[in-house]
Amino acid sequence: MTIKRYLIKDVYTAACERIDYIFKNFEKVYISFSGGKDSGVMLNLVVDYMRRNNIEKKTGILFVDLEGQYNYTVEYIKTTLQKNADLFESYWCCMPLNLRNAVSVFEPFWTPWDLRHRDKWIREYPDFPGVITEQNHKFPFFRKYMEFEEFIVRFGRWYAGAEKTACLVGIRSDESFNRFRTIASKSKRTLSNLNWTTKISGKGRLYNCYPIYDWKTEDVWVANAKLGWEYNKLYDLYYKAGVPLSNQRICQPYGDDQRIGLNLFRVIEPQTWAKTVNRVSGANFGNIYAGHSAMGYRNVKLPRGHTWKSYTKLLLATLPKETADNYKSKFIRFIRYWHRTGSVVPAEYLKIFPSGAVSCGGLSTRGRRGRRLTVFKRIPDCLPCRLEIKKLAPTWRRMAICILKNDQLCKSLSFSQTKKQRERMKVLLEKYGTI
Repeated sequence: MTIKRYLIKDVYTAACERIDYIFKNFEKVYISFSGGKDSGVMLNLVVDYMRRNNIEKKTGILFVDLEGQYNYTVEYIKTTLQKNADLFESYWCCMPLNLRNAVSVFEPFWTPWDLRHRDKWIREYPDFPGVITEQNHKFPFFRKYMEFEEFIVRFGRWYAGAEKTACLVGIRSDESFNRFRTIASKSKRTLSNLNWTTKISGKGRLYNCYPIYDWKTEDVWVANAKLGWEYNKLYDLYYKAGVPLSNQRICQPYGDDQRIGLNLFRVIEPQTWAKTVNRVSGANFGNIYAGHSAMGYRNVKLPRGHTWKSYTKLLLATLPKETADNYKSKFIRFIRYWHRTGSVVPAEYLKIFPSGAVSCGGLSTRGRRGRRLTVFKRIPDCLPCRLEIKKLAPTWRRMAICILKNDQLCKSLSFSQTKKQRERMKVLLEKYGTI
Protein backbone atom coordinates (compact mmCIF):
# COMPACT_ATOMS: atom_id res chain seq x y z
CA MET A 1 0.00 0.00 0.00
CA THR A 2 1.28 3.47 -0.89
CA ILE A 3 1.16 5.92 2.02
CA LYS A 4 1.13 9.69 1.54
CA ARG A 5 4.05 11.39 3.30
CA TYR A 6 3.72 15.14 3.77
CA LEU A 7 6.62 17.57 3.37
CA ILE A 8 7.48 20.11 6.05
CA LYS A 9 6.90 23.00 3.65
CA ASP A 10 4.00 24.58 1.81
CA VAL A 11 3.07 23.42 -1.69
CA TYR A 12 4.04 26.75 -3.29
CA THR A 13 7.61 26.53 -1.96
CA ALA A 14 7.88 22.87 -2.99
CA ALA A 15 6.65 23.64 -6.53
CA CYS A 16 9.13 26.53 -6.89
CA GLU A 17 11.98 24.22 -5.84
CA ARG A 18 10.91 21.60 -8.38
CA ILE A 19 10.80 24.16 -11.19
CA ASP A 20 14.25 25.41 -10.19
CA TYR A 21 15.51 21.80 -10.32
CA ILE A 22 13.95 21.30 -13.76
CA PHE A 23 15.55 24.38 -15.32
CA LYS A 24 18.95 23.51 -13.85
CA ASN A 25 18.93 19.82 -14.83
CA PHE A 26 17.30 19.76 -18.26
CA GLU A 27 18.60 21.11 -21.55
CA LYS A 28 15.13 21.84 -22.92
CA VAL A 29 11.79 22.53 -21.22
CA TYR A 30 8.27 22.81 -22.57
CA ILE A 31 4.84 23.13 -20.96
CA SER A 32 1.73 21.12 -21.79
CA PHE A 33 -0.95 23.80 -21.56
CA SER A 34 -4.73 23.31 -21.76
CA GLY A 35 -6.07 26.65 -20.51
CA GLY A 36 -7.38 24.95 -17.36
CA LYS A 37 -6.79 26.00 -13.78
CA ASP A 38 -4.00 23.50 -13.08
CA SER A 39 -1.90 24.08 -16.18
CA GLY A 40 -2.57 27.82 -15.73
CA VAL A 41 -1.09 27.82 -12.23
CA MET A 42 1.88 25.79 -13.42
CA LEU A 43 2.47 28.22 -16.28
CA ASN A 44 2.35 31.19 -13.89
CA LEU A 45 4.92 29.51 -11.64
CA VAL A 46 7.23 29.10 -14.64
CA VAL A 47 6.67 32.69 -15.81
CA ASP A 48 7.55 34.05 -12.36
CA TYR A 49 10.64 31.84 -12.16
CA MET A 50 11.91 32.84 -15.62
CA ARG A 51 11.43 36.57 -15.03
CA ARG A 52 12.92 36.38 -11.55
CA ASN A 53 16.04 34.64 -12.89
CA ASN A 54 16.28 36.57 -16.18
CA ILE A 55 16.14 33.39 -18.29
CA GLU A 56 16.41 34.40 -21.94
CA LYS A 57 16.23 31.02 -23.65
CA LYS A 58 12.62 30.50 -24.71
CA THR A 59 10.56 27.69 -23.21
CA GLY A 60 8.20 25.69 -25.43
CA ILE A 61 4.47 25.70 -24.78
CA LEU A 62 2.16 23.14 -26.38
CA PHE A 63 -1.57 23.76 -26.65
CA VAL A 64 -3.56 21.11 -28.54
CA ASP A 65 -6.77 22.90 -29.53
CA LEU A 66 -9.66 20.42 -29.72
CA GLU A 67 -12.08 22.79 -31.51
CA GLY A 68 -14.88 22.31 -28.95
CA GLN A 69 -13.57 25.07 -26.69
CA TYR A 70 -15.40 27.86 -24.92
CA ASN A 71 -14.61 31.32 -26.26
CA TYR A 72 -13.48 32.23 -22.74
CA THR A 73 -10.77 29.56 -22.94
CA VAL A 74 -9.61 30.63 -26.40
CA GLU A 75 -9.32 34.28 -25.36
CA TYR A 76 -7.52 33.38 -22.13
CA ILE A 77 -4.94 31.31 -23.99
CA LYS A 78 -4.47 33.96 -26.67
CA THR A 79 -3.98 36.72 -24.07
CA THR A 80 -1.59 34.60 -21.99
CA LEU A 81 0.62 33.65 -24.93
CA GLN A 82 0.72 37.22 -26.30
CA LYS A 83 1.59 38.64 -22.87
CA ASN A 84 4.50 36.21 -22.47
CA ALA A 85 5.66 36.02 -26.09
CA ASP A 86 9.19 36.95 -25.00
CA LEU A 87 9.39 33.80 -22.85
CA PHE A 88 7.64 31.14 -24.89
CA GLU A 89 7.92 29.42 -28.24
CA SER A 90 4.25 28.60 -28.85
CA TYR A 91 2.85 25.50 -30.56
CA TRP A 92 -0.89 26.12 -30.96
CA CYS A 93 -1.94 22.92 -32.73
CA CYS A 94 -5.28 22.56 -34.54
CA MET A 95 -4.87 19.06 -35.94
CA PRO A 96 -7.34 16.34 -37.04
CA LEU A 97 -6.88 13.86 -34.17
CA ASN A 98 -9.17 11.02 -33.09
CA LEU A 99 -11.15 11.78 -29.91
CA ARG A 100 -13.70 9.75 -28.00
CA ASN A 101 -17.38 10.48 -28.66
CA ALA A 102 -19.21 8.96 -25.71
CA VAL A 103 -22.65 10.27 -26.70
CA SER A 104 -23.23 8.05 -29.75
CA VAL A 105 -23.09 4.33 -30.56
CA PHE A 106 -23.02 5.11 -34.30
CA GLU A 107 -20.08 7.53 -34.19
CA PRO A 108 -17.79 6.35 -31.35
CA PHE A 109 -15.02 8.80 -32.30
CA TRP A 110 -14.94 12.30 -33.74
CA THR A 111 -12.20 14.37 -35.34
CA PRO A 112 -11.77 18.08 -34.60
CA TRP A 113 -10.53 20.28 -37.46
CA ASP A 114 -11.42 17.61 -40.04
CA LEU A 115 -11.48 19.51 -43.34
CA ARG A 116 -14.10 17.12 -44.73
CA HIS A 117 -16.60 18.56 -42.23
CA ARG A 118 -15.50 22.17 -42.13
CA ASP A 119 -19.09 23.33 -42.56
CA LYS A 120 -19.85 21.80 -39.14
CA TRP A 121 -16.88 23.16 -37.22
CA ILE A 122 -17.75 24.69 -33.86
CA ARG A 123 -15.35 27.55 -34.66
CA GLU A 124 -12.79 28.48 -37.28
CA TYR A 125 -9.02 28.35 -36.84
CA PRO A 126 -7.99 30.83 -34.12
CA ASP A 127 -6.67 34.24 -35.07
CA PHE A 128 -3.18 33.79 -33.65
CA PRO A 129 0.21 33.98 -35.42
CA GLY A 130 1.81 30.63 -36.09
CA VAL A 131 -1.21 28.40 -35.50
CA ILE A 132 -0.27 24.89 -36.68
CA THR A 133 -2.79 23.10 -38.88
CA GLU A 134 -3.01 20.07 -41.13
CA GLN A 135 -1.96 22.23 -44.08
CA ASN A 136 1.11 23.96 -42.66
CA HIS A 137 2.56 21.64 -40.00
CA LYS A 138 6.21 20.58 -40.03
CA PHE A 139 5.77 17.44 -37.90
CA PRO A 140 7.38 14.38 -39.56
CA PHE A 141 5.56 12.09 -37.10
CA PHE A 142 2.03 13.33 -37.82
CA ARG A 143 -0.61 11.05 -39.34
CA LYS A 144 -4.16 12.22 -39.97
CA TYR A 145 -6.62 10.69 -37.48
CA MET A 146 -3.86 9.60 -35.11
CA GLU A 147 -4.86 9.33 -31.44
CA PHE A 148 -4.59 12.40 -29.24
CA GLU A 149 -2.45 10.48 -26.71
CA GLU A 150 -0.09 9.29 -29.47
CA PHE A 151 0.29 12.84 -30.82
CA ILE A 152 1.28 14.14 -27.37
CA VAL A 153 4.04 11.56 -26.91
CA ARG A 154 5.39 11.88 -30.44
CA PHE A 155 5.44 15.67 -30.20
CA GLY A 156 7.53 15.39 -27.04
CA ARG A 157 10.04 13.09 -28.72
CA TRP A 158 10.23 15.38 -31.76
CA TYR A 159 10.68 18.49 -29.60
CA ALA A 160 13.35 16.83 -27.45
CA GLY A 161 15.49 15.51 -30.27
CA ALA A 162 18.72 14.31 -28.70
CA GLU A 163 18.55 16.69 -25.74
CA LYS A 164 17.46 15.96 -22.20
CA THR A 165 13.96 17.44 -22.09
CA ALA A 166 11.29 18.05 -19.45
CA CYS A 167 7.61 18.27 -20.31
CA LEU A 168 5.79 20.09 -17.50
CA VAL A 169 2.32 18.63 -16.93
CA GLY A 170 -0.18 20.24 -14.57
CA ILE A 171 -1.79 17.19 -13.00
CA ARG A 172 -2.54 16.81 -9.30
CA SER A 173 -2.67 13.46 -7.47
CA ASP A 174 -5.63 14.73 -5.45
CA GLU A 175 -7.81 14.98 -8.58
CA SER A 176 -8.32 11.28 -9.36
CA PHE A 177 -7.05 7.83 -8.45
CA ASN A 178 -5.46 7.39 -11.90
CA ARG A 179 -3.48 10.59 -11.44
CA PHE A 180 -2.43 9.50 -7.96
CA ARG A 181 -1.15 6.24 -9.49
CA THR A 182 0.77 8.22 -12.13
CA ILE A 183 2.72 9.87 -9.34
CA ALA A 184 2.93 7.00 -6.84
CA SER A 185 3.77 4.15 -9.24
CA LYS A 186 6.74 2.08 -8.10
CA SER A 187 7.28 0.46 -11.49
CA LYS A 188 7.82 3.60 -13.58
CA ARG A 189 11.26 4.96 -14.45
CA THR A 190 12.08 8.31 -12.89
CA LEU A 191 14.89 10.86 -12.82
CA SER A 192 17.08 10.48 -9.73
CA ASN A 193 14.23 8.62 -7.93
CA LEU A 194 12.04 11.74 -7.91
CA ASN A 195 8.46 10.49 -7.81
CA TRP A 196 7.19 13.64 -9.55
CA THR A 197 9.05 12.66 -12.75
CA THR A 198 8.29 9.90 -15.27
CA LYS A 199 10.55 8.82 -18.11
CA ILE A 200 8.47 8.79 -21.30
CA SER A 201 10.88 7.77 -24.02
CA GLY A 202 12.74 4.52 -23.47
CA LYS A 203 15.63 5.31 -25.83
CA GLY A 204 15.38 9.07 -25.65
CA ARG A 205 15.77 11.57 -22.86
CA LEU A 206 12.20 12.82 -22.44
CA TYR A 207 10.56 13.11 -19.01
CA ASN A 208 7.17 14.23 -17.80
CA CYS A 209 7.45 16.41 -14.69
CA TYR A 210 4.58 17.21 -12.32
CA PRO A 211 5.63 20.22 -10.22
CA ILE A 212 2.18 20.80 -8.67
CA TYR A 213 1.26 17.14 -8.08
CA ASP A 214 0.66 17.70 -4.34
CA TRP A 215 -1.58 20.78 -4.67
CA LYS A 216 -5.26 20.64 -3.73
CA THR A 217 -7.99 22.46 -5.64
CA GLU A 218 -8.14 25.06 -2.88
CA ASP A 219 -4.39 25.69 -3.21
CA VAL A 220 -4.88 26.60 -6.87
CA TRP A 221 -7.44 29.29 -6.11
CA VAL A 222 -5.57 30.62 -3.07
CA ALA A 223 -2.46 31.03 -5.24
CA ASN A 224 -4.42 32.87 -7.95
CA ALA A 225 -5.91 35.23 -5.36
CA LYS A 226 -2.79 35.91 -3.27
CA LEU A 227 -0.36 36.24 -6.17
CA GLY A 228 -2.71 38.09 -8.51
CA TRP A 229 -2.27 35.58 -11.30
CA GLU A 230 -4.42 35.63 -14.44
CA TYR A 231 -6.74 32.66 -14.85
CA ASN A 232 -9.48 31.45 -17.18
CA LYS A 233 -12.61 33.42 -16.23
CA LEU A 234 -14.73 30.51 -17.42
CA TYR A 235 -14.27 29.11 -13.92
CA ASP A 236 -16.16 32.07 -12.48
CA LEU A 237 -19.11 31.13 -14.65
CA TYR A 238 -18.81 27.48 -13.65
CA TYR A 239 -19.04 28.59 -10.02
CA LYS A 240 -22.08 30.78 -10.70
CA ALA A 241 -23.72 27.85 -12.52
CA GLY A 242 -23.36 25.74 -9.37
CA VAL A 243 -20.63 23.40 -10.59
CA PRO A 244 -18.61 22.08 -7.59
CA LEU A 245 -14.93 23.05 -7.52
CA SER A 246 -13.89 19.42 -7.91
CA ASN A 247 -15.94 19.03 -11.13
CA GLN A 248 -14.76 22.17 -12.92
CA ARG A 249 -12.72 20.90 -15.88
CA ILE A 250 -11.84 22.18 -19.32
CA CYS A 251 -11.50 19.57 -22.07
CA GLN A 252 -13.19 18.26 -25.19
CA PRO A 253 -16.99 18.16 -24.70
CA TYR A 254 -17.93 14.65 -25.84
CA GLY A 255 -15.68 12.38 -23.72
CA ASP A 256 -16.81 9.74 -21.22
CA ASP A 257 -16.60 12.12 -18.25
CA GLN A 258 -16.99 15.43 -20.08
CA ARG A 259 -20.41 14.65 -21.61
CA ILE A 260 -21.99 15.21 -18.18
CA GLY A 261 -21.20 18.91 -18.55
CA LEU A 262 -22.46 19.27 -22.13
CA ASN A 263 -25.49 21.26 -20.94
CA LEU A 264 -23.15 23.96 -19.60
CA PHE A 265 -22.46 25.09 -23.17
CA ARG A 266 -26.14 25.96 -23.44
CA VAL A 267 -26.04 27.92 -20.17
CA ILE A 268 -22.67 29.67 -20.48
CA GLU A 269 -22.30 30.22 -24.25
CA PRO A 270 -25.66 29.87 -26.01
CA GLN A 271 -24.11 31.08 -29.27
CA THR A 272 -21.78 28.06 -29.24
CA TRP A 273 -24.42 25.56 -28.14
CA ALA A 274 -26.12 25.01 -31.52
CA LYS A 275 -22.78 24.32 -33.21
CA THR A 276 -21.76 21.95 -30.41
CA VAL A 277 -24.96 19.92 -30.84
CA ASN A 278 -24.63 19.86 -34.62
CA ARG A 279 -20.96 18.84 -34.56
CA VAL A 280 -21.23 15.13 -33.67
CA SER A 281 -23.86 12.42 -33.65
CA GLY A 282 -25.73 12.07 -30.36
CA ALA A 283 -24.62 15.34 -28.75
CA ASN A 284 -28.12 16.56 -27.88
CA PHE A 285 -29.07 13.12 -26.55
CA GLY A 286 -25.96 13.25 -24.36
CA ASN A 287 -26.95 16.70 -23.13
CA ILE A 288 -30.45 15.56 -22.17
CA TYR A 289 -29.66 12.16 -20.67
CA ALA A 290 -26.07 12.40 -19.34
CA GLY A 291 -26.29 11.70 -15.62
CA HIS A 292 -29.65 9.99 -16.18
CA SER A 293 -30.42 6.30 -15.71
CA ALA A 294 -30.93 6.03 -19.49
CA MET A 295 -27.14 6.31 -19.84
CA GLY A 296 -26.23 4.06 -16.94
CA TYR A 297 -26.13 6.60 -14.14
CA ARG A 298 -27.85 6.64 -10.77
CA ASN A 299 -30.36 3.83 -10.10
CA VAL A 300 -30.76 1.85 -13.30
CA LYS A 301 -33.96 -0.19 -13.08
CA LEU A 302 -34.26 -3.63 -14.62
CA PRO A 303 -37.16 -3.85 -17.13
CA ARG A 304 -40.02 -6.08 -16.02
CA GLY A 305 -39.66 -9.73 -17.05
CA HIS A 306 -35.89 -9.54 -17.55
CA THR A 307 -32.83 -10.71 -15.67
CA TRP A 308 -29.66 -8.63 -16.03
CA LYS A 309 -28.28 -11.37 -18.27
CA SER A 310 -31.29 -11.32 -20.61
CA TYR A 311 -31.33 -7.50 -20.53
CA THR A 312 -27.65 -7.39 -21.53
CA LYS A 313 -28.38 -9.67 -24.49
CA LEU A 314 -31.36 -7.52 -25.47
CA LEU A 315 -29.21 -4.38 -25.44
CA LEU A 316 -26.56 -6.08 -27.57
CA ALA A 317 -29.24 -7.05 -30.10
CA THR A 318 -30.26 -3.38 -30.54
CA LEU A 319 -26.75 -2.11 -31.36
CA PRO A 320 -25.06 -1.73 -34.77
CA LYS A 321 -23.18 -4.94 -35.61
CA GLU A 322 -19.68 -3.43 -35.29
CA THR A 323 -20.51 -1.94 -31.90
CA ALA A 324 -22.18 -5.11 -30.63
CA ASP A 325 -19.21 -7.23 -31.75
CA ASN A 326 -16.86 -4.91 -29.85
CA TYR A 327 -18.88 -5.34 -26.64
CA LYS A 328 -19.19 -9.12 -27.10
CA SER A 329 -15.43 -9.48 -27.51
CA LYS A 330 -14.76 -7.49 -24.35
CA PHE A 331 -17.46 -9.30 -22.35
CA ILE A 332 -16.06 -12.72 -23.33
CA ARG A 333 -12.59 -11.67 -22.14
CA PHE A 334 -14.11 -10.21 -18.97
CA ILE A 335 -15.95 -13.46 -18.15
CA ARG A 336 -12.93 -15.64 -18.98
CA TYR A 337 -10.72 -13.54 -16.73
CA TRP A 338 -13.02 -14.11 -13.75
CA HIS A 339 -13.43 -17.80 -14.63
CA ARG A 340 -9.73 -18.55 -15.01
CA THR A 341 -7.69 -15.90 -13.17
CA GLY A 342 -9.90 -14.06 -10.71
CA SER A 343 -8.94 -11.37 -8.25
CA VAL A 344 -8.09 -10.88 -4.59
CA VAL A 345 -11.34 -10.36 -2.65
CA PRO A 346 -11.33 -9.34 1.06
CA ALA A 347 -12.59 -12.15 3.32
CA GLU A 348 -15.55 -10.13 4.61
CA TYR A 349 -17.07 -10.06 1.11
CA LEU A 350 -16.76 -13.77 0.33
CA LYS A 351 -19.85 -14.68 2.38
CA ILE A 352 -21.98 -12.36 0.24
CA PHE A 353 -21.43 -14.36 -2.95
CA PRO A 354 -24.09 -16.93 -3.95
CA SER A 355 -23.46 -20.50 -2.77
CA GLY A 356 -21.26 -22.41 -5.21
CA ALA A 357 -20.50 -19.34 -7.32
CA VAL A 358 -16.85 -18.96 -6.29
CA SER A 359 -13.80 -21.07 -5.56
CA CYS A 360 -10.17 -20.49 -4.66
CA GLY A 361 -7.68 -19.83 -7.44
CA GLY A 362 -3.90 -19.44 -7.43
CA LEU A 363 -1.79 -16.82 -5.69
CA SER A 364 -1.71 -13.25 -6.94
CA THR A 365 1.44 -12.17 -8.77
CA ARG A 366 0.33 -8.54 -9.15
CA GLY A 367 -0.77 -5.88 -6.68
CA ARG A 368 -1.49 -7.85 -3.51
CA ARG A 369 1.23 -10.42 -4.16
CA GLY A 370 0.93 -13.78 -2.44
CA ARG A 371 -2.78 -13.33 -1.63
CA ARG A 372 -5.25 -16.04 -2.66
CA LEU A 373 -7.30 -15.26 -5.77
CA THR A 374 -11.07 -15.79 -5.99
CA VAL A 375 -12.44 -17.17 -9.26
CA PHE A 376 -16.09 -17.37 -10.32
CA LYS A 377 -17.62 -20.64 -11.56
CA ARG A 378 -20.64 -18.71 -12.80
CA ILE A 379 -21.38 -15.02 -13.25
CA PRO A 380 -24.01 -13.66 -10.78
CA ASP A 381 -26.87 -11.62 -12.20
CA CYS A 382 -26.18 -8.82 -9.71
CA LEU A 383 -24.57 -8.25 -6.30
CA PRO A 384 -24.69 -5.47 -3.68
CA CYS A 385 -23.65 -2.18 -5.28
CA ARG A 386 -20.60 -1.75 -3.04
CA LEU A 387 -19.07 -4.89 -4.56
CA GLU A 388 -19.77 -3.78 -8.11
CA ILE A 389 -18.51 -0.24 -7.53
CA LYS A 390 -15.25 -1.58 -6.08
CA LYS A 391 -14.99 -4.01 -9.05
CA LEU A 392 -14.58 -6.95 -6.67
CA ALA A 393 -16.84 -9.25 -8.65
CA PRO A 394 -18.24 -9.76 -12.17
CA THR A 395 -21.99 -9.40 -12.71
CA TRP A 396 -24.32 -9.17 -15.68
CA ARG A 397 -25.54 -5.85 -14.30
CA ARG A 398 -22.04 -4.39 -14.71
CA MET A 399 -22.07 -5.46 -18.36
CA ALA A 400 -25.54 -4.00 -18.98
CA ILE A 401 -24.60 -0.68 -17.41
CA CYS A 402 -21.43 -0.63 -19.51
CA ILE A 403 -23.65 -0.65 -22.63
CA LEU A 404 -26.07 1.93 -21.22
CA LYS A 405 -23.19 4.29 -20.49
CA ASN A 406 -21.97 3.83 -24.08
CA ASP A 407 -18.65 2.79 -22.56
CA GLN A 408 -17.31 1.23 -25.76
CA LEU A 409 -13.80 1.03 -24.33
CA CYS A 410 -15.31 -0.86 -21.35
CA LYS A 411 -13.34 1.21 -18.85
CA SER A 412 -15.92 0.37 -16.18
CA LEU A 413 -14.89 -3.29 -16.62
CA SER A 414 -11.20 -2.32 -16.22
CA PHE A 415 -10.31 -2.38 -19.93
CA SER A 416 -8.27 0.24 -21.74
CA GLN A 417 -8.06 1.03 -25.43
CA THR A 418 -5.62 -1.15 -27.35
CA LYS A 419 -3.55 -0.32 -30.40
CA LYS A 420 -5.55 -2.88 -32.41
CA GLN A 421 -8.80 -1.20 -31.39
CA ARG A 422 -7.45 2.23 -32.34
CA GLU A 423 -6.58 0.92 -35.79
CA ARG A 424 -10.01 -0.68 -36.11
CA MET A 425 -11.73 2.58 -35.21
CA LYS A 426 -9.60 4.38 -37.78
CA VAL A 427 -10.82 1.98 -40.48
CA LEU A 428 -14.44 2.52 -39.39
CA LEU A 429 -14.00 6.29 -39.52
CA GLU A 430 -12.63 6.13 -43.04
CA LYS A 431 -15.39 3.72 -44.09
CA TYR A 432 -18.31 5.78 -42.81
CA GLY A 433 -16.74 9.16 -43.45
CA THR A 434 -17.46 8.77 -47.17
CA ILE A 435 -21.17 8.06 -46.70
